[in-house]
Amino acid sequence: MSITGLAVSIASPLPKLDSFDRYLFIGPHPDDIEIGAGATVTVSPGQPGATAAKLVQSGKAVAFLCCIDGRFGSDTVPPEELIPMRRAEARVSAAALGVTDVRFLPFCDGGFYEQNELKSAIARIVGEFKPDVIFCPDPQVKSECHIDHLNVGRAASEIAYFAPYDGIMRRRGAAQAPVKAIAYYMTASPNRYVKTSKELLKRQLSAVFACHKSQFPDGSAGGRAIAMYLRIRSLDFGLRCLSLHAEGFRMLDALRMHCLPEAWK
Repeated sequence: MSITGLAVSIASPLPKLDSFDRYLFIGPHPDDIEIGAGATVTVSPGQPGATAAKLVQSGKAVAFLCCIDGRFGSDTVPPEELIPMRRAEARVSAAALGVTDVRFLPFCDGGFYEQNELKSAIARIVGEFKPDVIFCPDPQVKSECHIDHLNVGRAASEIAYFAPYDGIMRRRGAAQAPVKAIAYYMTASPNRYVKTSKELLKRQLSAVFACHKSQFPDGSAGGRAIAMYLRIRSLDFGLRCLSLHAEGFRMLDALRMHCLPEAWK
């Protein structure tokens, strides 16, 4: 950490992820939230280090928002059939994690949409749900090549910052919202960890692979690779925070969202 970043951290420490009440998880496609933060969603009170994520089982308000329809996610299922199939899978997967508020936007898979329309649509959901914290994929990961992940991460970041500004939100046809922080999943630079457990990892894996069959057919090579990655990532993040298992996020509060590039840690 730089001297500047250390000074900011001392002067204004990041709040704890579990100090809020309302959490909106924004995903590009159905299945991304579960892959990026599925164990966090399911953390229950009484477990060691259950931080942010005391979420559903501790009475926090949690909603999922899937922005992209995922119509091109199969070589065998036609797009017009795959869209409702993936939405149904997302609802079942969310329910397995204890989330019943699942919302969808109609944007076309593969970046075939206007970015400003995506921002306004996200803004309207944010204005309705009024989250304290927004989770989304990290748009600054250097290796990320999927345009939908980059677009959704950028759009959600912008709306998270501007959500408290009534005039800007009104221009987007949305109500203002008291967003206080953003937490990036699928990040290479986590600065906050949520301690989970082997059981929560199992629930996460089940939510991904037992529910999203259109993306992960039984025995698929891609499914095996991602499952192995999630297991290794859970152990790796756990070691970083002195736990057996964990998930990691890059968290920014309102102070760190603007003009303080050294302060994200």
